[in-house]
Formats: sequence, C-alpha cells, structure tokens
Amino acid sequence: MCIHALVYCFVTMNLPDKVREKLRNIPDEPGCYMMRDRRGKIIYVGKAASLRKRVQSYFRNASLTRGDPKLRGLVNSVHDLEFIVLRNEAEAILTESRLIKDYKPYFNIKLRDDKRFLMIQTDPSDSFPILRLCRIKRDDTGLYFGPYASSAVARAALDFTEKKFGLRKCVPSLPDGQTYKHCHNDIVRYCSAPCIGKISREEYHSRFDEACAFLGGDRPQYLKEIRAEMESAAEKKEFEHAAALRDTLFLIQAAVKQKARIAQTPQMKAADGRAGVQELGRMLALERLPHVIEGYDISNISGTYAVGSMVCSVDGLPQGNRYRRFRIRTVEGSNDPAMMAEVIHRRFARLVSEGGQKPDLLLIDGGIAQVGAVRGELRKLDLTGIPVAGLAKRLEEIYWRDGEPPMRLPSDSSALKVLQRLRDEAHRFALSYHLRLRARLIKDSALDEVAGVGERKKQALLEHFGSVRRLRAASEDQIAKAPGIGYKLARAIMDHLKKRK
Repeated sequence: MCIHALVYCFVTMNLPDKVREKLRNIPDEPGCYMMRDRRGKIIYVGKAASLRKRVQSYFRNASLTRGDPKLRGLVNSVHDLEFIVLRNEAEAILTESRLIKDYKPYFNIKLRDDKRFLMIQTDPSDSFPILRLCRIKRDDTGLYFGPYASSAVARAALDFTEKKFGLRKCVPSLPDGQTYKHCHNDIVRYCSAPCIGKISREEYHSRFDEACAFLGGDRPQYLKEIRAEMESAAEKKEFEHAAALRDTLFLIQAAVKQKARIAQTPQMKAADGRAGVQELGRMLALERLPHVIEGYDISNISGTYAVGSMVCSVDGLPQGNRYRRFRIRTVEGSNDPAMMAEVIHRRFARLVSEGGQKPDLLLIDGGIAQVGAVRGELRKLDLTGIPVAGLAKRLEEIYWRDGEPPMRLPSDSSALKVLQRLRDEAHRFALSYHLRLRARLIKDSALDEVAGVGERKKQALLEHFGSVRRLRAASEDQIAKAPGIGYKLARAIMDHLKKRK
C-alpha cells in the first residue's frame, strides 16, 4: 500500500499543483470529465460511473509505463481538469457525446454523426406485434422504449421480454403454418406460436400489453421473480445458472431504470396528460385541478456558471413557449436552495408586476430544503396560495406538507408520471443551458481582443488571477508581475478592460 502511494505521488509529481489537488478531491459519483492542455484547450472528454476511480487511473504508474502512446501523450499533456457531476451513467454517456461534438477534443475518437442509441420499437396495430431494435425514432403510431445508453442493456431487455411473454420473433406480418415449417422458436425461445393457433389473437395481445408495461417500468414483480430464481439456483449450488441469472437481472434492472420513452399519438398523449392531472389533484387534495404546472431546477458545478430553469405543462403536456432560463446573480458557491429562491423571486416578482396568470402548482426538483426556500419567497410576495411540491430524485418521494413524511405514489401512477416528466424536462432544460453557457464562456474571453495576448498568455493570466473579474480589480503593477506580461502589455490590458466595462 505504501509502495503504491509512493508510485502514485511520483507519477503526479510533475503535474501542476491544481491538478494534484483536484485528483485528491474528485467526487466518487457518475459524470463527465474534461482535460485541458497548457493553453486551456479541451483535449479529452470522458464519462465514468465513478469519476474518482476513472480519472485517478490515468495518473498511476501503469498508465505511463504500459499504456499505449496515445494514453501517455494524453497524460503528459494534461494541465487542468474539470468535472460535471450527473445523476447516472446513462446521463453521463449522453452528455459526453454532446461535449465531444461541441469541442472536438484532439485525443478523443470522434463520434460518427450517425451514431445513435438503441431503442426498442413495436407497432400495436399489427395482428401479432413483434419487438425490434432501431436507432431512429420516426413520427409514426408505434411505441418506442429507450433510448438505452448501452447496446448490451437494450439487447438483454429485448431478449428477456420476448422469452418471458412468448412474443414471436419471425418477421412476416401475418405468420401462418408455412412460416412455422422453418421455425423452432416455440421450442428454443418459448414463443407462443400464434402462427399455428397455439394462442388466440386476443391472448397474444394481452401478453404483448403486459410486455409493453414491463418495458415501461410498470411491472417490477418480474424482476423479483428473476431474483428469486437466482437465489434458488444458488441454494441448489447451480452456480453457473445463478451467475447467468445474476447477469440478466443486472442488465434488465439497468433497462428499467433508464425510464422508457413511449411515443404516442397526440390524442393518446393528451388523454394520458388529463388523466394524470386529475389523479394528481385527488392525490394532493388540491382545491382546483393543476391544469398549469411549472417545474424548476438548478444546474451548476460547485456554484460556477449556475443557472435555473422553468418549464411548464398544461393538462400534463409540455408547453415549450412558456419555458424560461435564469442566470444566477446573487448566490456564491454551491447553495441550491438559495439559488432556487432567487429564481422564484425573480419569476414571481415579475409575474405580480405584470399581472400574469399564476400556475396551479409549482414542482421543485429537490427535497425539503428546496421546497422550504421556495415557500419562503412566495410568502414574501404574498403568494402563499400557490401550492408547492418537491420531487426528490433518489426515491421519487413527494415533499408536500410541512411536518409530514414525504408521499410515495405507485410507480404506475399517472400522477407520478406527470411530475416525473416535468421534473426531468426541467433538469434537461437547465443542464442544456448550463453546458451551452460553459461552452460560450470557455471560447470567449475579455482578453481575446488585446493585441499581444495569445492563448498562452491568456491562460497564464487566468491561472494567475483565477478569473477576469479578479483581473479587472488588479492594479497595473500586479498585472505586470504575472508570468510573461510586463508593464507595456499590462497597460494595454487595463485600457482594454476599462473600455469593456
């Protein structure tokens, strides 16, 4: 252990102090990481289920002694690190893809433009519907489940569902006895064989509906069955069978956790939305139905580039024209409740001044702290009549009444789905703004137009002062003492910054 620690210190000894410090404090959470060179340019973007384990692995002795030339070149080029903590690995994969396309880092294998994640598609209008994998979601009447961040997860979900519910795998639109002559899936894959009348069309569709409910995450009892079978096999010392069931369970759980996205017709969506709103009104015992719900979320990294989002649904359906974004202005550091309070104050102070329509319900991404901060701001504005609910990510608990434990709605509840969709949309909207803002701030700088200040000197100034704001507050003498600057260039920098105020 001591030898390993010494080796690790040796490998990181030539790294900048800030990199060594960041390596010691990397969060053990899923997310994305960005590596920069001496000029501040992003040279590599990666994702990880554990940022700590993944990033620290680059700087161990084996990486420099046994790694391939590309890896050694990457590690030797790193001058700074950044992290984006996300909720799960699936979100990290999608964010990594976007960052790579935005920055085109030198050391990344470029993602092909046609790279898409797998989905499971089916058409309920078929006589005997089948499930198939696809990568493009079309504007049709079919059902789509996914996208799945891992192809292994998608294929495992498809294989398990077909076998569990006896769905056919053959491709003819209307299979018959002739089809069966060349097929043994009823024997080797547990197909219900509607082609030869082993099951009626009504029975097949009943199984198909149950399969769709499972892919949508509404049938957790089937996961319990796999677990029970696995434990039974282990007790019987059938360890190979138990291990296979364990692997299957792991993949299917991952598929269910990646909430299914079901493409429906506009009429079906509207009906589901209305049903969810009505159920939500009953569950929360609201005085009036929550026809208009506003959802709020905050996105930041350790308090930097903090933004807030507001999304809106009417009768359970998103209304993109009512979405709003907020730059956090008054809060320093990581303080989500205070940031949420700022967003709520700005939103509703303006609404009061303009006499706008008040929402029937506010949904906050968070728990009791965020809900308390929002209610406090509404009290200041004399808007206590607006109901506020918080939806916590970890257990999908609803924080509703002060002093009472959070509510848990059934996983197949239409009301819960309305809240989850809005919460996830608020998170997506906030994160996309945060990433876009970071991209813009990374590329643009107040120093870009100063003659004589190239990428290297700009990076040196930002490293020396920490930010443009601190650089603005510095004296000419302090700027001149920065590495590679001098008094002539310091004067030009000060003159330029004064003009941009």
